[in-house]
Parts: sequence; C-alpha cells; structure tokens
Amino acid sequence: MKRFFTIVSISFGFLLTSFTVKIGIDDVITAMKSGNASQVAKYFDNNVEITMPDKSNSYSKSQGELVLKDFFTTSMVKSFDVIHKGENAGSQYCIGNLITKAGTFRTTIYMKQKGDQQVLQELRFENH
Repeated sequence: MKRFFTIVSISFGFLLTSFTVKIGIDDVITAMKSGNASQVAKYFDNNVEITMPDKSNSYSKSQGELVLKDFFTTSMVKSFDVIHKGENAGSQYCIGNLITKAGTFRTTIYMKQKGDQQVLQELRFENH
C-alpha cells in the first residue's frame, strides 16, 4: 500500500510539473492574440532577444516591453494563429502567424525553464 501511494504521489508531481510548464507558453499565446505587450513581458527573462523586420537586439525586460508595445501599437494586432507548438528538454517554442493591419508576421516564441518557471528568451517577427 505504501508503494502505491509513493507511485501515485510521484505521478501526480510529474503531472503538476507538466501542467505548470504549459501555462507559460499558453499565456504568452493568449497575450499575443490580443496584442497585449505587458502580459507578454511578464514572461520575459532578465534579457530578451527581440527580432523584427527592421531591427534586432537584446533588451532588458523593461526595454523589451516598450519595444514590443510600440510594435503592437504601430502594427495594430488583429490575431495570432498557432502553426506549431512543442517542447524539448524543459524548453518550449511556438511558431505562428501574427496578423496585423500592417501585414502578417511569422512569429517564433522561445521559452526556457529557469528555476521553477518558464521565461521568454526570444521573440522573432519576420515578414511573411
């Protein structure tokens, strides 16, 4: 009986860890759909790599939020469609199309496990 509870406890722990990992990327996707830079920035690592058609740089959390907010405001986000989503060794990624009034951008989101949370390390927008 003791062995049964140990197995159940370990299984439950893996389930919770798996669930927690998925929350980060799904929250970022939801924020992307509405063009909410502040919500996306909540997941930024201390430094985040942001690549856009006209510029690419590594930014601090606060700088990255301003750059993303400016991009969302000028482009006027309509929606975000997920093409593919996956994970590998604690990292998560999502490839999708950010649809804006300025056009469609193929978007890559890369998140990595850091401590007990997923952090966004790279955000890439390419003309589609």
